[in-house]
Amino acid sequence: MADPVIRVGVIGAGANTRGKHIPGLLDQPGVEIVSVANRTLESSQRAADEFGIAKAAADWTEIVDDDSIDAVCIGTWPYMHAPLTIAALEAGKHVLCEARMALNLREAREMLDVSRLHPTQIAQIVPAPRTLGFDQTIVEMIGGGAIGDLITIDLRVAANSGYPDKESALHWRHDRDFSGNNIMSMGIWYESMMRWVGPAASVCAIGQSVVPHRVDADGRRVPMTIPDHIDVVGRMEQGGQMRFTVSTVLGHAPSNAEIYIHGTEGTLFLHEDTSGAMSLHAGKRGQSDMEEVAVDPAKRGSWRVEEEFINAIRGREPVTHTDFVTGVKYMEWTEAVTLSHRNGVSVDLPLMSD
Repeated sequence: MADPVIRVGVIGAGANTRGKHIPGLLDQPGVEIVSVANRTLESSQRAADEFGIAKAAADWTEIVDDDSIDAVCIGTWPYMHAPLTIAALEAGKHVLCEARMALNLREAREMLDVSRLHPTQIAQIVPAPRTLGFDQTIVEMIGGGAIGDLITIDLRVAANSGYPDKESALHWRHDRDFSGNNIMSMGIWYESMMRWVGPAASVCAIGQSVVPHRVDADGRRVPMTIPDHIDVVGRMEQGGQMRFTVSTVLGHAPSNAEIYIHGTEGTLFLHEDTSGAMSLHAGKRGQSDMEEVAVDPAKRGSWRVEEEFINAIRGREPVTHTDFVTGVKYMEWTEAVTLSHRNGVSVDLPLMSD
């Protein structure tokens, strides 16, 4: 017997939604995208025409209020993630929400609370994608004793970095009203780190806005309150320490990302070069050099967000990339980094609820 058709509405048809989510959902058997709502009716119509979607909605409420729609894909900026997710869950719809989860920890916790009140509805956050091909291998190596006990994990991230450009355009990621406490790609890499070694127990952050202001579309000078360079240190829950640097203002950065996981018996090194190619190396006590790890193709993960979402709706697999509990954990860490940076203090995790 054929599976019943899953009817999907899309809210927010930005680059990632058009490049990933809409094609990925349309590739799933028995899935129809029946409506799309973007920031204006005109842009909704352009997206509908591009992908052959039947209806261009004037605003998001048309999708949430449509009883014939089973699931919603939310591709807006973070400032709308909580209200859209909560409204869709309360309307009986499954939700796939773009990362970052929310503006702040309070909103993320509200999203989780509402999802728990609707346990039959699937609630999924789009996962951090960059390390998917290596995550299972790293987890198994650490779990199998390849590094011994963790001493420190050291992440240096400079993807999309370059010398400071004070003439660069104002992006929504620079605007706290749209992006909240999310800082550059910081939360994405922390989510990956949690897959390998679990969450942090404390953070102490120092950062700066090297580009102090940008000019908006109306010619107004806008101060930058979200750092473009940040350093975070802290303790890990499992023991050991963390050092984490993220920057978009480093000229001649040698790599997009360099991640060392040092332990009492071995070291892992995950490297993403400036072309985006990623490799994993490992060394053990007694070895003179590290060697590249040959990742088993059967263990090399890949982007399958939309497939996982649809399979979860049909009861074929649970959501692992990424469930709301994990999303709240990275939002909690993001909140702690913001508090530490703002107040110049070390912040312990987990944060107390209001």
